[in-house]
Amino acid sequence: MVVDRGKAMLSVFGLWAVWTLVTWIFEGRVDTLLRPDAVLDRLVYTGVANILVGILGSALLLGLLVRRSRLRRDRMGFGSPVRTLVWLPIGIALGLALYVGQGAPTAHPTVILNAYAQVLVVSMAEVLVCWAVVAGTLCQSTGLGGRLAIPLAAIVASVLFGLYHFAHSPPFNTVAMVGFLAGIGLLTSAFFFLSRDVYATIAFHNFLGVFGVLQALIAQEKLAAYETLQGPLLATALAALSVLVLADVFFVRRNIAAHLSSA
Repeated sequence: MVVDRGKAMLSVFGLWAVWTLVTWIFEGRVDTLLRPDAVLDRLVYTGVANILVGILGSALLLGLLVRRSRLRRDRMGFGSPVRTLVWLPIGIALGLALYVGQGAPTAHPTVILNAYAQVLVVSMAEVLVCWAVVAGTLCQSTGLGGRLAIPLAAIVASVLFGLYHFAHSPPFNTVAMVGFLAGIGLLTSAFFFLSRDVYATIAFHNFLGVFGVLQALIAQEKLAAYETLQGPLLATALAALSVLVLADVFFVRRNIAAHLSSA
């Protein structure tokens, strides 16, 4: 059974709304990221909002859309492994170039690695929801040609990325910051539609967050603590990456959605 493309769009915007709401419940509502000592709250926020809804929810929905709505998964960023191998180093290189071009807060490799790991889980959810799910579906479901559908999808994804930050704690929930981040989202949109690879887009997008994290650490005079490897940050990033790869294999590329739709 093929589901109407309009219903497909309702489902992807619904996922974004749920992800944003859950983010507000576990982060913005209680200012989780402003409380460094709230370890349990941070773990719950990361696990529920980003891993459960952002990563697993996106992968499951993508699998359903590929199966039921006949959408192309390669247009949603899940193409061949060869494409990932080509674009991943490009994403890393361009992201690093932007980091340096903005006036890198530090060149210490361990500090950058720790900050990269800290931001990675959130970046995975952001790219999956806003670009793989929303933009990838929108550009295939509007009935417009590529010259119109892709710019429209890029703008919508970037705006939703900005609006999502209203669900966060200060300073991300301000109008000025949301507008700024929507503009930053256009860079991610451009890279996503050029590469059509979700892994490379995550690698690129994550560097955009590293710069802000390091600036915050400098302002709080906590940068020195990141000069040694932070085991919990690295372990969390590795766990989230493993979840993404497994979800890709079992939900997106292998149509487990077929079993769900026939159940």
